[in-house]
Amino acid sequence: MKATVTREHIQPRRLTRLVKGMPATDGAGVELTRAIGQPAFPMLDPFLLLDAFRSDRPEDYIAGFPSHPHRGFETVTYLLAGRMRHKDNAGHEGVIESGGIQWMTAGKGIVHSEMPEQENGLLEGFQLWVNLPAEHKMDAPGYQERPAKDIPLESRGGGVEVKVIAGVTSQGTTGPVVQPLTEPVYLDVRVPASQAFVEMLPISHNAFIYVIDGRVSMPDENGQMVTLVRDDLGILGEGGAIELNADEDDVRFLLIAGKPLDEPVARGGPFVMNTSEEVQQAFVDYRQGRF
Repeated sequence: MKATVTREHIQPRRLTRLVKGMPATDGAGVELTRAIGQPAFPMLDPFLLLDAFRSDRPEDYIAGFPSHPHRGFETVTYLLAGRMRHKDNAGHEGVIESGGIQWMTAGKGIVHSEMPEQENGLLEGFQLWVNLPAEHKMDAPGYQERPAKDIPLESRGGGVEVKVIAGVTSQGTTGPVVQPLTEPVYLDVRVPASQAFVEMLPISHNAFIYVIDGRVSMPDENGQMVTLVRDDLGILGEGGAIELNADEDDVRFLLIAGKPLDEPVARGGPFVMNTSEEVQQAFVDYRQGRF
């Protein structure tokens, strides 16, 4: 049977909000830019946090993120440059290298550290927190780790390139990370100057772009063109596609989308549950060594 294509399926998503990343520190004093998880923009269901780190000054990052716990969500580390060593209390250890992704499901509890595996040079990347539904918050921890060579690069007309970390593109390229609970799309997109980029997105998903370098323009809800620059987060409204144009320079950005959970969110530092009582229980379990 032939599928019916409605206007809803092809309606372009408009920019509904532009969020400026704010300076922040985390871990043992690592300098960050926080886009999601700041007071002005606490979350975009199912995304709880998005931090960008970018520095060639060792004093900004060398102290890293010593051992700390998590429960109830997933942490996603994507490195653009540098090396980061990860180690947890269950004996898992490895190094995330430039272009690699680590998708960690903290589940019922994990204690881990993330330390720069370098003493100088550029360290650049992102950490994204993705919520888990209530019935899966106490699942066993797990990992999906993929080096750069295992992440497909899709080449399009006009020199457009798309690294597909999670999800399936309109051209059929599938990313190696799979999470049925939130059905994430995670793309690293490069668009040459004056070129256009069009991509289909699941209608049910919340979505955003984060500009890594360059400038990109797209219409807002009133049809006015808005320009996003480095470290701008653009929230995308409803629709079935994203359409945007690079300006005078090449642009690189993340395009991320996920299925909202529509559940209560209770936060307590490194724990994200559905109620404050569950958060307090997480602190008790951690102090009593039950992670």
